[in-house]
Amino acid sequence: MPEVADFIHQQTLYQLLHRSAVRDPGKLAVIAGDTRWTYQRWAEQVEGMAEGLRERGVTSGERAAIVSRNSLDYASLIFALAAINVVAVPVNFMLTAEEMRYIFSHAGVSSVFAGREFLGVVDDAVGSTPVARYVMDDTGQPADNRWQPLSAVVRSVKDFQPSLVDSQALAQILYTSGTESRPKGVMLTHANLISEYVSTIIDGGFTADDVVLHALPFYHSAQQHVFLGPYTYLGATHVIVDQPRPDIVLPLIARERVTEFFAPPTVWINLLRSPLFDHTDLSTLTKGHYGAAIMPREVLVELARRLPHTRFWNFYGQTEVAPLATVLKPEDQLRKLGSAGKPALNVETRILDEDGRAVPPGVVGEICHRTPHAMQGYYRDPEKTAEAFQFGWFHSGDLGVMDTDGYLTVVDRKKDMIKTGGENVSSREVEEVMYQHPAVSEVAVIGIPDAYWIEAVAAVVVTRPGMTVTDDELIRFCRDRLAGYKVPKQVRFMTALPKNPSGKILKRELRQVWDHPTADEA
Repeated sequence: MPEVADFIHQQTLYQLLHRSAVRDPGKLAVIAGDTRWTYQRWAEQVEGMAEGLRERGVTSGERAAIVSRNSLDYASLIFALAAINVVAVPVNFMLTAEEMRYIFSHAGVSSVFAGREFLGVVDDAVGSTPVARYVMDDTGQPADNRWQPLSAVVRSVKDFQPSLVDSQALAQILYTSGTESRPKGVMLTHANLISEYVSTIIDGGFTADDVVLHALPFYHSAQQHVFLGPYTYLGATHVIVDQPRPDIVLPLIARERVTEFFAPPTVWINLLRSPLFDHTDLSTLTKGHYGAAIMPREVLVELARRLPHTRFWNFYGQTEVAPLATVLKPEDQLRKLGSAGKPALNVETRILDEDGRAVPPGVVGEICHRTPHAMQGYYRDPEKTAEAFQFGWFHSGDLGVMDTDGYLTVVDRKKDMIKTGGENVSSREVEEVMYQHPAVSEVAVIGIPDAYWIEAVAAVVVTRPGMTVTDDELIRFCRDRLAGYKVPKQVRFMTALPKNPSGKILKRELRQVWDHPTADEA
């Protein structure tokens, strides 16, 4: 009876929610606006959504894109799609129609679920292709009959039967910016994600008693797979909001007695600078997590002083490892300042040279991992997959150094990536857009230190002979063609870009030039 055995052994994202509902049906599961659902009510909604989609012809193995801010619908959809073996493709809602069009086409999506404010950009991205469209968080029929309300899909189901899904089946394709002009689709299975959830729960100090506030976007692997998934696995309480503004986050922490909050350093800094901070009861906030950048020492010290009951963790990783790789725990925050910590429970991390050999402590090399978290590969890109899995390790593309205590410090990026405000930006993607301007002869895009964004996108431009263009004109040019977070915050001009003998642009020197301007700058 192999099929019966397969059902018995199922362990998928859907099962995590289902089992929490069976284990503690009356536990408060989600708070979103005025909605407060128990685990039993949430599971019923998810199962009704899954059954309704199945009735409408959404079939096992299809790809479904999600373009929305955080919402109860979004959280439910993640588990509903998993229940019927539909591969979720979360998409950054800040992308342009052209950027979305590439992802929809590359992933082969057959349906798109979108928040109302994104219907226009999704329509432009979908065009005339036969993609089913569902509007999320909508109580009425949209004016455009191409869109179906997701609320109308949900059915009342007494005995829901999930699809038979192997834990090694593909659960999601998450698109991440790389050094190339096009994003790559990271393939993650249910087993990849759940093994990462175990690491996160253990090393992040999570418990079922936590009340976790989700303010960073679910399309990002960090918020969805380091917090939403693991805390659902445990049966904790989720508080869902659509943006991390201090005037939203701080009152919610007090009102809902939130115990855990995750954000990149930029958001933590925003909270500290808010006039509400010192007038809000934050005494229940015992766990603070951050990632995407190292927290500045002065900010850590200030957080410790103003949030004396809160312990902090730094999570480091990337989408390709689902995304947790290493953890810097509370007791090491100041002792190992600037470190990304030690490998998480299910991770082995090593620093390798270009020939795949381990380097000794104190020597810089590429950060590589062996872990069941690691992706299956890049969707429809065997060449990049093989490159990432050289020598039997997953290659992160980051350069780092390990100290004699086994603590990792990230020192640079082998891949030319800028991480601004927690978002990855491909330098080459921005450069290719800027090269479209007729006055641009050469351009190099780099990340520069920034007090707010931690790292900001900046461009150095050489203009064509006899042509002129201003920094404001180039920024506007980019803004019309790129998502806002990818647009350079600053543009400077030089008569020539520094290069090595083989003609490669020396971006490290450009960063130094930014700090110490020379007479060559216009």
